[in-house]
Amino acid sequence: MSVVITGATGRLGRLVIDALLERGTPAASIAAAVRDKTKAADLAERGVEVRVADYDRPETLAGAFAAGDRVLLVSGDAVGRRVPQHTAVIAAAKAARVAQLAYTGVLGGPEADFDLAAEHGATERVILDSGLPYTLLRNGWYTENYTENLAPVLAHGAVVANAGEGRVASAARADYAAAAAAVLTEDGHLGAAYELSGDTAWSFAEYAAELSRQTGRDIAYTDVPAETHLGILTGAGVPEPVAAILVDVDEAIARGRLAGTSGDLSRLIGRPTTPLAETVAAALKAL
Repeated sequence: MSVVITGATGRLGRLVIDALLERGTPAASIAAAVRDKTKAADLAERGVEVRVADYDRPETLAGAFAAGDRVLLVSGDAVGRRVPQHTAVIAAAKAARVAQLAYTGVLGGPEADFDLAAEHGATERVILDSGLPYTLLRNGWYTENYTENLAPVLAHGAVVANAGEGRVASAARADYAAAAAAVLTEDGHLGAAYELSGDTAWSFAEYAAELSRQTGRDIAYTDVPAETHLGILTGAGVPEPVAAILVDVDEAIARGRLAGTSGDLSRLIGRPTTPLAETVAAALKAL
């Protein structure tokens, strides 16, 4: 039996493997399922088994899983194609008779009403219909969604969004990775759906204030209409479909859809979630 991580060379997948190793899972019991083996050479050097699994090539998925495996399906990033991709993975996992399929969905599950959540909801329904033993990890926002894009914020001295006074209960990507590692290695998580988010929700005005505090510069939050924000993003070179998703997410934030603080994440990882200030500091140091 192996713990199999799909999308293992992605930012979340790599952190899940790190978390598994930190929990004492032997490297030989971890399998990294990837599209390109060459990108997983460093994982192989650590003793992790590397398996080929391309979401867009179902024929590669037959050998990705084995009976008794515990599998983490990391949601793909090809918005618009994810349901067929995920369905192919779920079918392969069912055919292999895996012991657990965990899936990284989105905070709110079926109650999430923004565009980016639709494919996650559809994937959850496919998982439930499959009859597989499952664990649903409904991830909230990664703080890094914002701190990894600090350059334009610092250049213009402004955090720009169309989220109004909405709040975001974000956590560090490593926090979500640690939760995934926990449910894959502990008993008692089958059939569970976890609403994962940071312990504290923050507003964009508070985010701007934290940036100001840590940089010593005057950085303000500029709330703009959705249409204006869309124009700003596309003008900066963001493809319009991606920009539309970001604007729609901000509208969801304004409605409170990413502000939930259930405490599930901190309970799973056995510690408080990483504070906003800590992730900001790390991002500024990396600039």
